Amino acid sequence: MNAPIHSIAHDWRDVGAVADIPLRGARRVQTAQGDIAIFRTGDERVFALIDRCPHKGGPLSQGIVHGQAVACPLHNWTIDLATGEPTGADAGKGCAPTIPVRIEAGRVLLAHWTGDRDD
Repeated sequence: MNAPIHSIAHDWRDVGAVADIPLRGARRVQTAQGDIAIFRTGDERVFALIDRCPHKGGPLSQGIVHGQAVACPLHNWTIDLATGEPTGADAGKGCAPTIPVRIEAGRVLLAHWTGDRDD
C-alpha cells in the first residue's frame, strides 16, 4: 500500500478563498508536480488529495462529494477525503495521496508538495 502523504517542505501555498470551493464540491489546482483536488464538505471541512483515483486515474475533482468522501466519476470508487483510502469493498486497493491543508483568514493554504513519496 502507498503512503498517503508526500514529502512536504515547511512553506505553504495560498490557493484561494474557501468560499471559491463549492459546498460539497471541489476545485482543481495545477502544480508542476501534478493536479491537486481541494474538497469542501457540507460541514465546511477542507481536504486536499492528488487529483487521481487509485483505481483508473480518474479526476477526483470531478467526483461527487458526500459526507467526508468523494465518488470517483469513472467507476464510482468512494475515496475517504481524510486518508485518501478507498472505502467499502475497494478498501486496501491503493490510495490517493493526501496533501496537508490549513485555513487562515478564509484562505486555503496547501503544504508545498515536492512530488516525492514517503514510501
